[in-house]
Amino acid sequence: MSDRLARLVAMSSGDTGADTLIRLTCGRALSLPPLPSPGDLADERSEEQSVLAAFAEQFAVDVTCIGDHQRKRFLATNGDNAFRTVVAIFIADFVPRVWAGCEALELGHPGSVADVQWDRDTDPTGKLLGGFIPAVARMHELDPVTTEVVRLRGAEAHNCRLCKSLREGHALDAGGSEDMYGQIADFERADDLSDAHKAALRYVDALIWTPSRISPEVAAGVRKHFSGKQMFELTLDVMRNAANKIAVSLAADAPRVAEGTERYEVDEAGQTIFA
Repeated sequence: MSDRLARLVAMSSGDTGADTLIRLTCGRALSLPPLPSPGDLADERSEEQSVLAAFAEQFAVDVTCIGDHQRKRFLATNGDNAFRTVVAIFIADFVPRVWAGCEALELGHPGSVADVQWDRDTDPTGKLLGGFIPAVARMHELDPVTTEVVRLRGAEAHNCRLCKSLREGHALDAGGSEDMYGQIADFERADDLSDAHKAALRYVDALIWTPSRISPEVAAGVRKHFSGKQMFELTLDVMRNAANKIAVSLAADAPRVAEGTERYEVDEAGQTIFA
């Protein structure tokens, strides 16, 4: 799976200058490598560069704050390459979070952006959405309820209307319920969430909001309740779920149902199957 991450990072928006700007902007926003050195992020930029940098920074810091005006400017300046560019932003935003999580949990560091040979001719969209995401979904070291609790925490953090409108069937069959899920927002006081769930949710919050400052206490809580393979899957689950940032940033996250929730399942191939 580390090799899959490296292959994702090696791909790009197709624009050398844009890729550098995206990576440095996300690194600065997250306080994670690759961090810019003086002069790397010049004050004088073209209109297109300024729009891209602002969009990438807001995407990394809090995607829910991308508004219609900023979105329209981004789409106007990037044209037909807009979706590929957003995918490149997501990869630059989230792979460093995964590496930071692996280091905090003492799982080892799978590499760095600087180690990767870039493949600018390959569109990362298919590799991410059709390759990496289903591959993570096929991992089953974690129980389905923990996987679903983690997913719903990320859905709320990124305010993905689609994700919040869905409930995974295997988790429901294994004991997940609306009573339990309703306690995720205030999980520290929850009665229906286990200590392992709470440890996982603290880690989810750290990867989403403070990836450069994952506390020893949060990491120790995860190590207490999960094996090495489970911790790695948990880390990748947060990235898989956070792909909803792509849809949220483009206002393409409309719920599938107007009221209530819809059941879905992840099949053996890691694909989403709706009822």
